[in-house]
Amino acid sequence: MSIKRTTQWQIWVAGSLVGAMALAGCGGSSDASSKGADTVNLVGFSILEQANKQVIADFGKTAAGKGVAFTTSYGASGDQSRAVEGGLKADVVHFSLEPDVQRLVDSKQVSPGWDTTADKGIVTQSVVVLVVRKGNPKHIEGWDDLVRPGVRIITPNPASSGSAKWNVLAAYGHVIANGGTPAQATAYLKRFFGNVAALPGSGRDATTAFESGNGDVLLSYENEAILARQSGAEFDYVVPDQDLLIQNPAAVTTDAGPAARRFLTFLTGTKAQTDYAREGFRPLRKSIKVDVKGANDPSNPFPVPSKLLTIDKDFGGWDKADTQFFDDTKGIVTKIQAETGKQ
Repeated sequence: MSIKRTTQWQIWVAGSLVGAMALAGCGGSSDASSKGADTVNLVGFSILEQANKQVIADFGKTAAGKGVAFTTSYGASGDQSRAVEGGLKADVVHFSLEPDVQRLVDSKQVSPGWDTTADKGIVTQSVVVLVVRKGNPKHIEGWDDLVRPGVRIITPNPASSGSAKWNVLAAYGHVIANGGTPAQATAYLKRFFGNVAALPGSGRDATTAFESGNGDVLLSYENEAILARQSGAEFDYVVPDQDLLIQNPAAVTTDAGPAARRFLTFLTGTKAQTDYAREGFRPLRKSIKVDVKGANDPSNPFPVPSKLLTIDKDFGGWDKADTQFFDDTKGIVTKIQAETGKQ
């Protein structure tokens, strides 16, 4: 089923892409222009862009944020991390997954103690969802439906996108959660990649591809699906019974000033977490309750899956998981992508 019409979401994404190209050409764009103001250079993964507009605005209303200007850059998490490593100026980095921060620890651009905060360096969180066409014409209700013949999957590319790694590990993990063996989970991933129709560069690019009519099911962050629906996209999404808790880290760089440190502290507070929740991120505090437009049930927007896996408990942490699954030569997923020609 191909959606031909142009929605507000597509218009917004197109504008974001134009802005991203302008950003690449001029080195950034500021959300405030007060002469002499402290400037925080914020580098984040693509899905944060819309939510951070309100977060930054609310920070500016606080004593800690008075007079602080922002320069922002968004893109695929791995690409953003490598860009900072290569010289892109950053005071605060907010990435999809821990290895993208660890890269900057290794390059001595982020302190090794970045994750010793009360929230262990985590600022936003979500789960993986299965985004389907309106009315769910393919009757996709869970992971096993993705490997049926004729089902075309859209998911970002693990080579560039942090959200892609969360997606693939959730797919693998559902087999283990149901009592399967690692061999059976690997066999599932081979069938999964056999059905992949496209591997866009980022989670945002994947959503755009799906909204443009490609594929039958999109693997996405729950908050990305909610944001798209808030912006006019007409599709449904399914929270699978076996899922993986997505936790996105943030840190200040070693040469960041006081304003950046105050902003990082603000991000885990009630106001910012409420802003993120309204955009579909699962808040760090269970006490935060909000109605979320675009969610399947706006009054109960964040249902808890029957089995919710975590990186630390079920995959041995990101150090182990990143090597085991995504190593450039020996990773399970890397090998499957090569075998299936889906790279």
